[in-house]
Amino acid sequence: MTDFGEIYTKHFSDVYKYVLTLCRNEAIAEEVTQETFFKAMQHIDQFNGSCRLYVWLCQIAKNTYFSLSQKRKRIAPDVNADIADIALDIEKDYFDKEAAMRLHALLHNLNEPYKEVFTLRVFGELPFSQIGELFGKTDSWARLIFYRAKKQLQEAMK
Repeated sequence: MTDFGEIYTKHFSDVYKYVLTLCRNEAIAEEVTQETFFKAMQHIDQFNGSCRLYVWLCQIAKNTYFSLSQKRKRIAPDVNADIADIALDIEKDYFDKEAAMRLHALLHNLNEPYKEVFTLRVFGELPFSQIGELFGKTDSWARLIFYRAKKQLQEAMK
């Protein structure tokens, strides 16, 4: 195994982007990514090489993020982290937010893996090959799931 500093340098940016797609909050993404590498450093001996190191790190990051989310929901269940910015054109801003909220609500109601694949592709801008690898599938599988998710969202938006 290479030096852990090299692993950190090589994979930090990609893991951070992955976490950012999950939470859409830079501060939380940075916190979760740091925690991910801390856990990975503690348990690097458990990495058996059955998948790429990046995939293993993303699995740790995903579990860390979900644990943090559950913990925060228990602490402050009614706090909304997304505070809207004040816009100059209130009417335009209102309609954009309304459409975005509707899309996010529809996305939230999608079943897995459609929701996560769509989120990783659109918000995380990950290539289909990486998405497929995260799920232990092919890039063709990721393309198909993304296409189906997009179709479901388009139908629901009509």
